[in-house]
Amino acid sequence: MPGALPPELQALDDALAASERHAREIVAGLTEAQGVWQPAPGSWSVAQCLDHLAVGNRLYVAAMEPPAERAKQAGRLRRRPALPGLVGGWFRKSLEPPVTRKMRAPRTIVPRPSPPLGDAANAFFASHDQFVQFLRRYADIDLAGVRFPNPFIRGLRFSLATGVHVLAAHERRHLWQADNVRRAIPPATR
Repeated sequence: MPGALPPELQALDDALAASERHAREIVAGLTEAQGVWQPAPGSWSVAQCLDHLAVGNRLYVAAMEPPAERAKQAGRLRRRPALPGLVGGWFRKSLEPPVTRKMRAPRTIVPRPSPPLGDAANAFFASHDQFVQFLRRYADIDLAGVRFPNPFIRGLRFSLATGVHVLAAHERRHLWQADNVRRAIPPATR
């Protein structure tokens, strides 16, 4: 969309910029050993949090892109603010940190057992950029009126507006988790 983004999408774009800065702060100065350190058996390392986000972002954007492109080609322009509906809003809110309820990751986005920190970080930043570009490219279509199939829950369809807000909340959730892991790294590992 040329020019300024609509207010709710500008706020989302600003939040995504903040998430990118937060992720860069989390990985800054970490060694590989620190990046793969897990606070407890079965818990995720900083690298695993980033690996999970990278795969999740790529799959979600890949599911949203075809309906968004069809809407753009059909001239389905923005008719109302790109905000999640009632169910989508509840789901987005359930992802926001601070996390009070753990959720099991869908099998397709469970992180690798021990991804190298540099690899996971690069993959996350690339997927995050893909998400930001999606938001900017399709800001002028009717995000609230176009639906896409949720790639993780068969049979569930969300509006693209819900999708972009859920994806942003999911990033915040796991960056919060990664930040907590970083702060828990024992001095001997530092």
